[in-house]
Amino acid sequence: MKPPYDITPKILKLITSISEKLGEVNANYLNKQSPQLRKQNRIKTIHSTLQIEGNTLTEHQITALIENKRVIGPEKDVLEVLNAINLYDNIEKYKYYSDKSFLKAHFELMKGLIESAGKYRNQSVGIVKGTKVEHVAPPFENVPFLMNDLFEYLKDSEELTLIKSCVFHYEMEFIHPFLDGNGRMGRLWQTLILMSEYPIFEFLPFETLISKTQSEYYNSLSMSDKLGKSTIFIEYMLDVINKSLESLLNYNNRTFKDIDRLEYYINLGIKEFTRKDYMNTFKDLSSATASRDLKKGIELKLFESVGNMNKTKYIIK
Repeated sequence: MKPPYDITPKILKLITSISEKLGEVNANYLNKQSPQLRKQNRIKTIHSTLQIEGNTLTEHQITALIENKRVIGPEKDVLEVLNAINLYDNIEKYKYYSDKSFLKAHFELMKGLIESAGKYRNQSVGIVKGTKVEHVAPPFENVPFLMNDLFEYLKDSEELTLIKSCVFHYEMEFIHPFLDGNGRMGRLWQTLILMSEYPIFEFLPFETLISKTQSEYYNSLSMSDKLGKSTIFIEYMLDVINKSLESLLNYNNRTFKDIDRLEYYINLGIKEFTRKDYMNTFKDLSSATASRDLKKGIELKLFESVGNMNKTKYIIK
């Protein structure tokens, strides 16, 4: 059965806004970020998703661990980060539609932290906040069947990927299939589902915004529980995605440099081109800036020029 939710005016408005921004990302050559920006965003993702779960390491310490440097901190926190680094470095190996991939990812995230890493829970659990039981998860005997149904839902080709990613995130949190690690798995799997259609999400750290709005994150989960459908959580997550794309566009509009444009262009697989071809890809570029870019590309020996003036052609080596 399809998990229950309503399509509200807010959801429609957010999907439209996100779609426009994704179009802008593609039109403005931002779907292939520079290696430095990809690294920065990966660090932000790991830092934020673990910070939500109480990890105390800073972005600076996570950077040090990525660079194989020694870090002083709680052993558990260091291990959480090392596990996350290993998983995110190999994220393309995981299949969003596969429950086996799902369990393997949980094992990689939680190995050395809990005995049941990579296995569904075998006991009943509830989420307690203060003295109040906030959520009682379904009986553990039902978990394999509920998760199987959820992965079947992911195969629904009629469902929008944006909606599907939010619904899976919410329903997985409701089922609470693991003794620990449910939150980070929900955020990871939403990323994987989004990546299946929009590669930009591999390096879009929307977890940073979740980390900054944790009370809204947990409140949207709680409110959806009370309503018996994921509508409010979908609205919250689409808003997070929309704002994260907006930040990406604003950041790149300020910092995209000649070397980034050149790197992007030569990765398109074009063998021969003119300045006009180059400017057709980077539509906001002036002819003077395009000429400077191409001159730098020749200096860096990325390509060579043949001909003069308007008849100049550039051949990528």
